[in-house]
Amino acid sequence: MDTMTRLSALLADCMKSLWPEAEGLPAAEELRGLLAVPPDPALGDYAFPCFRLARPLRTAPPRIAEAICAAWSHEDVAAVQPVNGYLNFFLNRVNFAAETMAALQAAGDRYGASDIGAGKTVCLDYSSINIAKRFHIGHLSTTMIGHSLKRIYDWLGYTTVGINHLGDWGTQFGKMICAYKKWGSREQVEKGGVDAMTELYVRFHSEAEKDPSLEDEGRAWFKKIEDGDPEAMEIFTWFKDVTLRDAAKVYDQLGVEFDSYAGESFYIDKMEPVIQELRDKGLLVQSEGAWVVDLSGDNMPPCLILKSDGATIYATRDITAAIYRQNTYHFDKCLYVVAYQQDLHFRQIFRVLEKMGYPWAKDCVHVSFGMVSFEGEALSTRKGNVVYLEDLLNQAVARARDIIEEKSPNLENKDEIARQVGIGAVIYTDLSANRIKDIDFHWDRALNFDGESGPYVQYTHARCCSVLRKAGNPAGAAPDWSALTDDEAQALLRLLSRFPDVIREAADKYEPSMITRAVTDIAQAYNKYYYEHRILDGEPAQTAARVALTDAARRVIRTGLWLIGIEAPERM
Repeated sequence: MDTMTRLSALLADCMKSLWPEAEGLPAAEELRGLLAVPPDPALGDYAFPCFRLARPLRTAPPRIAEAICAAWSHEDVAAVQPVNGYLNFFLNRVNFAAETMAALQAAGDRYGASDIGAGKTVCLDYSSINIAKRFHIGHLSTTMIGHSLKRIYDWLGYTTVGINHLGDWGTQFGKMICAYKKWGSREQVEKGGVDAMTELYVRFHSEAEKDPSLEDEGRAWFKKIEDGDPEAMEIFTWFKDVTLRDAAKVYDQLGVEFDSYAGESFYIDKMEPVIQELRDKGLLVQSEGAWVVDLSGDNMPPCLILKSDGATIYATRDITAAIYRQNTYHFDKCLYVVAYQQDLHFRQIFRVLEKMGYPWAKDCVHVSFGMVSFEGEALSTRKGNVVYLEDLLNQAVARARDIIEEKSPNLENKDEIARQVGIGAVIYTDLSANRIKDIDFHWDRALNFDGESGPYVQYTHARCCSVLRKAGNPAGAAPDWSALTDDEAQALLRLLSRFPDVIREAADKYEPSMITRAVTDIAQAYNKYYYEHRILDGEPAQTAARVALTDAARRVIRTGLWLIGIEAPERM
């Protein structure tokens, strides 16, 4: 049992003994959620606000705090202080160190993992790149937030399904085929990949300005795709294969994998029954020749299902995809990791699913995020101001290699460590702030070894590994946990003890940055401990305790980095 669970159970028992007849008192589980960490350690290790008890006890919070304080008696708590309606708890430092280290050592590399998700499935729709377009920095957040959330849910025992909902439908693909047939060759596309396809697409629009009939040819080729024409389908499928081959280079660099690549085209033959269901349930109404679902009662514009020419749109496919995913995976949650600009779109489709009578619609969640700029400049593919992700990652690795060469010229495996550090710096930058905040990527911040950055946390992990190598495997002395009662060790232990809670909260709030913040705090706390104390000096039992704390910090930092998709080098 962790410290907060034990403390909340003791608090619940104390209240029952003081007010046995009272109704509506919170149970231990709710009390645990109310426990907070004071901003100043001088105010205690944990604080409990008594305001929640005022109504059931019909007593002012300060008097409640004083009553609990007077009745409190337990060896795990060294002191309790009532302050303005709060109860401040000061833990017994030796007991706290012993209990926390016992939990860390018992769990080993699985510290923070749990089975709370056993038997439950989470579908995650993320990355969702477009066919025949290069992977750019704008895809970084959806890719890494989704990847991190998948790992977090895996760590908590859920079954996860990672879905790359490819953008692979629309008239642009007819235009691509038209351009390829007129000016391209198989050798050109195989060799140039997505860049070659982009050149053909750009040429199509340039030529279409001079010869508008090309637009009709492009539409005709897309009609052939819709009709399943063998030649059109062969070229279309090949374009997808080439795009995914190019994208695989970036996914490999980021360590990202998917369970499904079912994109928009996958649902084309599955939409008609859904459209018919909308009709049968009286939800489709005609508006200016198009067919929509009226959402005026929900203060939203109508959700367009069929355009006036009978064509489907994104909403039609997303509604169909949601139904397919529920029928196929029986998800308990379906997360859509998509930029905040699509908020209205997802509110519309989730509401349409509710109106269709699907109770699981409430389990569909839009996990939105902010925009990315680079060195202070907004990015725009239309204006040509775009940073391709593969180029960014390669540059990050090269810059990391230069820094390593300068700081650690004798380091072995410099290329491998530069890869880990460079890629890690990019991912950390993306996941360092609340996901809804916009990100401005700057090289000097991303690759700062001394600030709040990926390299800083990785370097702390490497420092822990170095201490453990120097310590070797001393036999004999059992750890003396009283060696961990100083302020620096206690601060580190508090952070380590809360790490499992952080993981669960990150899952509840769909917020990987909580892991990033926690692992950064742990790295900073360990470095302060490292500078204030001689870990390998002193009595054997004290040294054993300090080495055990170092090992615990190493394992939790490595787990935290893994949860956000970053590798943990052992030497830097």
